[in-house]
Amino acid sequence: MLSPYVREARAEDVPALLPLMRELARFEDYLEDFAVDEEQLTARAFTPEPQCRIFVAETSGRLLGYAVVQELTFTYDLRPTVRLKELYVAPDARSQGLGEQLLAAVARWAKTRGAGRLKWDVLAGNQKAERFYQRLGGQPDTKWIAYTMDHSALVALAEHHCAADCTANAAPA
Repeated sequence: MLSPYVREARAEDVPALLPLMRELARFEDYLEDFAVDEEQLTARAFTPEPQCRIFVAETSGRLLGYAVVQELTFTYDLRPTVRLKELYVAPDARSQGLGEQLLAAVARWAKTRGAGRLKWDVLAGNQKAERFYQRLGGQPDTKWIAYTMDHSALVALAEHHCAADCTANAAPA
């Protein structure tokens, strides 16, 4: 295999990115809920004000892996937090340093943004991922417990605490 090249993704990468994203969704057991399509990914990642940044590892025109990051611009120390949302390397391209190269590209980008930290979540039980991140200097954050609220709970909470004037002040869905 030729040496892979890591770079920021471009809109023309979207058709090759989606199968990798689906592979991750299958691994993390949310493929049934995976709703990203080419149009949505392009609209969210490749516009003048993107909601995320994507980095890809490629060789000979084939995408072998990707990383998706988001920036929380205002935090307690006035420095942004960069959140790694996804890091995935195709099974046949693992153990070649691609994950490290992708994470290093994320770190370089975070540095240009003046980030004070890089955060991410690891799927419970994924010891290989934990060892990978720890080898690169990452440490589990035992101070915080991740919480989530699914869509139905979000809607129920919003509606439960809605006064009579909520419909006048509601944001479009």
